[in-house]
Amino acid sequence: MIEMLSERAGHPVDLVEHVASAHDWAFDRHGEDEISIVVKGLAADYSVAFTWMDDIEALHLSCSFDSRIPERRHADVLALVALVNEQLWVGHFDIWNADSVIMFRHSLFLAGGATVNPRQCEALIEIALQTCERYFQAFQFVIWAGKAPKEALAAVLFETVGEA
Repeated sequence: MIEMLSERAGHPVDLVEHVASAHDWAFDRHGEDEISIVVKGLAADYSVAFTWMDDIEALHLSCSFDSRIPERRHADVLALVALVNEQLWVGHFDIWNADSVIMFRHSLFLAGGATVNPRQCEALIEIALQTCERYFQAFQFVIWAGKAPKEALAAVLFETVGEA
C-alpha cells in the first residue's frame, strides 16, 4: 500500500454548509465534522445529515423522514428495505434501530486529499431526496396500511404512460 500524505483544501462539511445556505435550507452544525439540514420534499420533510469521517476520508450522508416503525411492522419493513435496495444503483436504505427510523445512506469517498465541489454535494442531496420520494409511499403502505412488502413496492413502481 502506498502511503500518501494529503492536505485537504478546506473542510468538506464547510462546503455542505455553503450549499445549504445557498438553497436557504435550515441547518445546524453539530461540530466541525457534522451538519444537519432540513429539506422540504413533496412527500415529507427530510432530515439530511452529513458527517465527515476523517479516518476513511469519506463524506457520509444520511437522509431520514418521520416514519417511526411500530414493532409489529418491523419484519415487513425490513423485507421492504431489502426489496428496495435491490432496485438501487447508489446508496441504500437502512433502519436505524435505536429510533426505529428508515434512512437512506450514501458516502462520497475523498481519499488522498480529494476535494468535494458544490455540484457533488447537491447531487448527493438530490439522489437522497429523489430516492426517498420514490419509495416513501411504499414504506407508508407497509407501516400504516399493513400491505405486504412486495405489494407496496409494486404500487410505487407502477408508472403511468401518456396523459389523461
